Amino acid sequence: MEFADSLELAASLPDSLGPLVADIDGTLTNDTRTIDPRVSPIINSWPAPVVIATGKAMPYPVALCEFLGIEINVIAENGGVALAGRSGRIQFEGDRAAAAAVAEEYERQGYDVGWGAADLVNRWRETEIAVSRDSPLAPLRSIAADHGLEVVDTGYAYHVKSAEQSKGRALSVLAEELGYERDAFLAVGDSVNDVATFEVAGLSVAVGNADDAATEAADHVTESAFGDGFLEAVLWLSEQGNS
Repeated sequence: MEFADSLELAASLPDSLGPLVADIDGTLTNDTRTIDPRVSPIINSWPAPVVIATGKAMPYPVALCEFLGIEINVIAENGGVALAGRSGRIQFEGDRAAAAAVAEEYERQGYDVGWGAADLVNRWRETEIAVSRDSPLAPLRSIAADHGLEVVDTGYAYHVKSAEQSKGRALSVLAEELGYERDAFLAVGDSVNDVATFEVAGLSVAVGNADDAATEAADHVTESAFGDGFLEAVLWLSEQGNS
C-alpha cells in the first residue's frame, strides 16, 4: 500500500471503530525498527482514543504520541507505567529496585546488559530492566527467579519485570479512565508481551511477523508483516466495524 492509499484508508475509517491499542516495535515499524510513515495518517484519523502500548520506557510512547498529534494515552515498560491523557496521573506497577538488583548481580557474574555506557534503553525505566538479546539468557532467568521476577523475551530485548505487570492489566486501568469497556478496544501487536492485551481487548490482530504466542492469542493474523501488517489489520478491523 502506497502512502496515498494510507491517506485514503484514513479518510474512510468507519465511525463505529472502537478505541485502538497498538504496539510500536514490529507493529508500527518496518523491519529496521523505523516508524512506517504510512501509519501516521491512520492513527491521527482514528475515530476513538488510541493507546500506544510498548515495552519501551515512557519517553518513547509519549514522544510518538506528540509527533503523531494524538492525546498521550500510553502504556510503557510492558505495563509497568501507564497514563491516560496528559492531565492524568501516571500509574506504576512493578519493582524497579528488584529489577536493578538482578542487573547488578548479572554484571557481578561477568555478564553485560549490552547497551553500552550510556544505556539509553534503561536510562528512563522506572519499573523494569531490559537486557540485550545478545547477552546470555539462562543466567538472567535464574537470577531473576531468585529475586521473584520473570524474564520476557519480546524479540527485541529481554525484559526483567514483575509477573504482575502486563500491558493487559494496564489497559484495564486505562479503559476505565477513558470511559470505555475493556472489550471495546481493538488491539494490534506482534509479541508475547501483547498477549495480555489481546486477552483484554474485544478484537485482536497479530501482524504477519508476530511470534507464536501472539499469533495463537489473536483473533486474526495478517498475511503482511510490520507496517504493512498494521495497515492490513486496520482494513480487517474496519470490515468488522462495518459488519
